[in-house]
Amino acid sequence: MILAAALVLATLQQQIASLVAKSGADVAVVFRTLDGRDELLVNPDEAFHAASTMKVPVMIELFRQAHAGTLDLDARVPIVNQFHSIVDGSTFTLDVGDDSDAAVYAHVGGTMTYRELCEAMITVSSNFAANILIEQLGANRIQATADALGARGMRVLRGVEDDKAFAKGLNNTTTARALATLMTAIATGRAVDADASREMAAILSRQHFNDRIPAGLPPGIRVAHKTGDITNIQHDAAIVYADRPYVLVVLIRGLKDAGAGSALAASISRAVYESIVG
Repeated sequence: MILAAALVLATLQQQIASLVAKSGADVAVVFRTLDGRDELLVNPDEAFHAASTMKVPVMIELFRQAHAGTLDLDARVPIVNQFHSIVDGSTFTLDVGDDSDAAVYAHVGGTMTYRELCEAMITVSSNFAANILIEQLGANRIQATADALGARGMRVLRGVEDDKAFAKGLNNTTTARALATLMTAIATGRAVDADASREMAAILSRQHFNDRIPAGLPPGIRVAHKTGDITNIQHDAAIVYADRPYVLVVLIRGLKDAGAGSALAASISRAVYESIVG
């Protein structure tokens, strides 16, 4: 059985290598079954721009502070479109035209709950919601929690659209291993506690953008995941609740065509599922 499993993983690694070679992209993959029996690693510790995958540790820190009693998830937060650069503290604003959702902007001058902001940050990848939460929670505390969970390859320095920080190369980065570590902690009930992990997985399951890892799976399989997109970047990090549940992280860099990046992620997802479960 051990030899057979090793052969399956070796064949899968060759399939992924072929898909990556044909694409011309830089790719990192971590696959891990939750029973701990199978794992596949492709460039697991190579650093990539995190894009919106950094919203996963933001969510975990939000639930950690709620569990600690530091905040109430149903408390209301002022919605103000003004943020502070990590370079010099100067203020900047976000443009609704550059964001993935306009709903949070409609609340400017009013309030939303932490829970509502988290839902928007994850399910529609609202940058506005993410920046509000990062300023409320503290990037240093988000980083400390990621580190404590063993995800040291995830670096959360700042919110989104801090142009001064970007110009100085101060960007959020991640490795596939770090994201897999965070997703595994959620999947196994170790991110904060079992109840918080279940709620976080439920939020991730309501993700609106499903053209990557979910697109490579048969219909009806629950997937709790978070995508990340910027120019030449197409990521996805998922818990796949198949008959043998597993975590899959696919990080893609170097493709100008976002559709090609999504198709590559879906193809890798399909290869993993068919090899391990199908």
